[in-house]
Amino acid sequence: MDTITIIGAGLGGLTLARVLHVHGNAATVYEAEPSPESRTQGGQLDIHEEDGQVALAAAGLTDGFRAIIHAGGQATRVLDSAATVLVDDPADADDVASGRPEVLRGDLRRLLLDSLPAETVRWGRKVASVSTRGDGRHEVRFADGSTVETDLLVGADGAWSRVRSLLTDASPEYTGVTFVETYLHDVDERHRATAALAGGGGMFAMAPGEGISTHRESGGVLHAYVQLRRPSDWVDALEASDDVLGRVAEEFAGWAPELLALVTDTDTAPVVRRIHQLPEGVRWDRVPGVTLVGDAAHLAPPAGDGANLAMFDGAQLALAIAAHPEDGEAALAEYETAMFARTADAGRDAREILDLCIGDSAPYGLAAFLGRATAAG
Repeated sequence: MDTITIIGAGLGGLTLARVLHVHGNAATVYEAEPSPESRTQGGQLDIHEEDGQVALAAAGLTDGFRAIIHAGGQATRVLDSAATVLVDDPADADDVASGRPEVLRGDLRRLLLDSLPAETVRWGRKVASVSTRGDGRHEVRFADGSTVETDLLVGADGAWSRVRSLLTDASPEYTGVTFVETYLHDVDERHRATAALAGGGGMFAMAPGEGISTHRESGGVLHAYVQLRRPSDWVDALEASDDVLGRVAEEFAGWAPELLALVTDTDTAPVVRRIHQLPEGVRWDRVPGVTLVGDAAHLAPPAGDGANLAMFDGAQLALAIAAHPEDGEAALAEYETAMFARTADAGRDAREILDLCIGDSAPYGLAAFLGRATAAG
């Protein structure tokens, strides 16, 4: 393949570019964001031994990854709405050996960016359209009117992928769950009771239809996601409200004040995020010169797998290309066959985890799933 074009500078696209580079293959990544610092990159990620860490090893970045691990970040607590602790699982002393160490998404993205040659990523290039040429090549048109043609086009462009339209008409569906993102700063001084409940890693305070989860980040930060199972019209009204926090707090009436503080005392403006998924079992017939990685291919509700699968996709695609230097279609067919098989159950598994968190059995179903419940429901 003479030219390889990757749309999207998320973890999947950057891992693909890096592993291609390790094997002597150049690629260009186009990203809509104007710069690497234009927005925050989300919170903590647990990087799995069986996929995310394998991808980073293929990228030659294991040492760099270990340097950014959040020590103690794997600690897990499950609470009920009264702040009763049902599960208290401390982190292993050796976060790397325990299999799922935590890192900040922004730190991981920076590690990948810094590993690439200058000019690999072209910032501020928002895709307006994609099209197939008669010779099997593809054209990408950007919002600024510029275009590129490429032998291989890879959609690493997330949930609302433009590239996906070349392969399937499948599109994301609302799961019926919405997250509201908040932050508390300087928690060990300003919010001591909440900080004590949250502990040093992840906390999941759950009830049927709603929950509040947090992750401890460096610098005394608690990053929270308030979770609500609500219909779209309710979310429409929430987004249109002049008092988003007040409306959300009403839904948590009767919850322990130390937990409710994660809603009412946020130090940042709340961000409403509807959770979407692709239909179960999305597949496509092989289309020459184009494929997908990560959420563009198999979007599922957040359950700790998305980033890991995206990076693994990127690494596996790059390795397939390296293994078939003279036959790009053989590489794409090999990659897609394996990717379809390994992600077949990802959406179902993610939905099951989400239901454990805020379904009818919450929080006791999640406590039982973790296998360390200290109180019975």
